[in-house]
Amino acid sequence: MTTMTVDYTVRLRFSDDSQAAATHTNLSAIRIDGRALWIAGDETATIERLMATDTGDPARPTEFGAEARFRLGDFVDLPGLDADEEADVEGLARSEQFLWAVGSHSLRRKQIKDRHEGPKALRRLARVEGQANRQILVRLPITDVDGVPTPVREVVADGVRHRAAVLTGRDDLRRLLRDDEHLGPFLPIPGKDNGLDIEGIAVYQDRVYLGLRGPVLRGWAFVLELRPYVTDDEPGRLRLRPFPDGRTYRKHVLDLNGLGIRDLCPHGDDLLVLAGPTMDLDGPVRIYRWHDACRTEQPSIVRDKMISREMELTYGEGDDHAEGLTLLGEDRVLVVYDSPAPVRLTTDGAVIADVLLLPR
Repeated sequence: MTTMTVDYTVRLRFSDDSQAAATHTNLSAIRIDGRALWIAGDETATIERLMATDTGDPARPTEFGAEARFRLGDFVDLPGLDADEEADVEGLARSEQFLWAVGSHSLRRKQIKDRHEGPKALRRLARVEGQANRQILVRLPITDVDGVPTPVREVVADGVRHRAAVLTGRDDLRRLLRDDEHLGPFLPIPGKDNGLDIEGIAVYQDRVYLGLRGPVLRGWAFVLELRPYVTDDEPGRLRLRPFPDGRTYRKHVLDLNGLGIRDLCPHGDDLLVLAGPTMDLDGPVRIYRWHDACRTEQPSIVRDKMISREMELTYGEGDDHAEGLTLLGEDRVLVVYDSPAPVRLTTDGAVIADVLLLPR
């Protein structure tokens, strides 16, 4: 294992609307797509697209801007009554002609703020609530518009019509996990209290992997594997193909030394795993490599030679929490931070992200 080596930094420029919504300081998901960078914050129901705006080496972009914002509610029917209600998008993936987004599926506990005292503060700490829009897995078709990858409601590719689709109804993940012997008991618990909290997604061919920040059980972190599909009669609805045991999800448990999963990213047949505390702590934060993850054909106990600790990341006290990573070329990853340290916020409105060299 090595300590992180910052190869260079990248400036991310956001629109005034995104800055007003605090998207730029609540970054939770990221995925590179050629000269485009898909990015999401955890306080909105949108996905942002930034474009490389520097004119240097295209393999080493140093600035992204020219933001375009896309409301998820413009493409699929979200479960919340208000399409702009926070979706808490915690993971993005790009595979073939689709962009995938997953919400945290978590409950949240009210926070005690500086102005709250005594019984009022305790009452707030006892309040647990959920938001319907957090319970989403969305697949958006991507097409080329004036040379730029752009989400659309519908596209025809290779003679096949693809529509934007969402996982709902009887395949809703919280509903599916109610009777799960490991995860079911944690559904009523808020995410930041070691309850269910999805914070990463990776897609490889027909496989969708969801990384759980929580729960972590006796030091073991969970990855759920799904096989979504659509039918001709309901092309806007994702369904889940059952595995040999009859379940529509498969569980893998990873030895991450007690940490939960903050993001997932494919690298060949491996998965890179960004790991951090499941509770409200600053660190440690690490990148692991799950070897041959995309080849596994059964539920896995991922330990020993199956997983390696690749890199130790730095973090701040109350800030600079690594939340998203994406592969940049074959030997680097781009990492973005939630609650970025003041030094990452420039006077001209940009946010600084890090490009890290992967160990050889």
